[in-house]
Amino acid sequence: MQNFTFHNPTRILFGNGRIADLPREIPVNARVLITYGGGSVIKNGTLDEVKTALKDYCLFEFGGIEPNPTYETLMRAVELARREKIDFLLAVGGGSVIDGTKFISAAIPFDGDPWDILAKRAKIAEAVPLGAVLTLPATGSEMNNGAVITRAATQDKLPFSNGKLFPRFSVLDPTKSFSLPPRQVANGVVDAFVHVIEQYLTFPAAAKVQDRFAEGLLLTLIEDGPRALSEPDNYDVRANLMWTATMALNGLIGAGVPNDWATHMLGHEITALHGLDHAQTLAVVLPAMLQVRRDEKRAKLLQYADRIWNLRDGDEDARIDQAIEHTRHFFESLQVRTRLSDYGISAEAIPALVAQLERHGMTALGENRSFGLDGSRQVFELAV
Repeated sequence: MQNFTFHNPTRILFGNGRIADLPREIPVNARVLITYGGGSVIKNGTLDEVKTALKDYCLFEFGGIEPNPTYETLMRAVELARREKIDFLLAVGGGSVIDGTKFISAAIPFDGDPWDILAKRAKIAEAVPLGAVLTLPATGSEMNNGAVITRAATQDKLPFSNGKLFPRFSVLDPTKSFSLPPRQVANGVVDAFVHVIEQYLTFPAAAKVQDRFAEGLLLTLIEDGPRALSEPDNYDVRANLMWTATMALNGLIGAGVPNDWATHMLGHEITALHGLDHAQTLAVVLPAMLQVRRDEKRAKLLQYADRIWNLRDGDEDARIDQAIEHTRHFFESLQVRTRLSDYGISAEAIPALVAQLERHGMTALGENRSFGLDGSRQVFELAV
């Protein structure tokens, strides 16, 4: 096992009705900006429930944060927050809203061009505290310090992270996910699955605890992902999915083990240039990524084949092929397509995707930092 430091300060309020506990978590004199997305939290009553719980606070609202939140939209929220002297942020929504709110948190007090936080990895000296009310389990943003932001004008989609951006708390009420459309539920399952894979399918590090945790999360997603689609009001299913998605990216299973994240970096460029949902890009890239890099991932692919898909007998290469095909079939069973051509993207798009990776410095990816542009091109070609 590799050396590691693990610290996660986010307080989790899990279960039905926990929105009522918000006043215990936010300073009594805070000027609170509530951020949200396209309006589903209005339609399903979640926003009203939050506002009722915080009826004694000075509240402001900012809606319209997009899936793949854009710098342009978020800067409008920053201007509002600065003007109204906001000193606490509350994100109500899924990972995109929480990601966007993390950027708002860092940008409000930032001295300079806030885009430098992303483009130049500028130091974040301070940040406005934030909390979250999760409505879409997927990204794990509710319990980590990272985010991904898109600048629409330049088609840049860039990640950033900072220890000051952990939410102070997050409310996880599984009932808030009951009304999600099937596409968002499926996307959330795929997103969480690939988060686990990026920290698990690397090379052996004698990290039995992390491996077993990761395998438990994968098996839960395989068991309960389809059930969430067929039994949308099953509280126990939704509770397990919500907690699995949070655990998939709160730092626990990635501590002391090599991490990959190449699949995410390639996926970001597909979203930036072609507008696919984040989870759709992951479903497209991962099977091809595993095929192209099967030799360097061989030992863990065989472990994955054994422990997740019960493939233990016969030729090793055949088992790896079957494990990759099972992965693809799982995504397809959720109605998340796994080839670029399924989304109307042909091989002609590949040079531009590779050029984007080069422009963003994504030329030495993977757990060994040895996965370069030639490998990325092969993955895109196999993914068509």
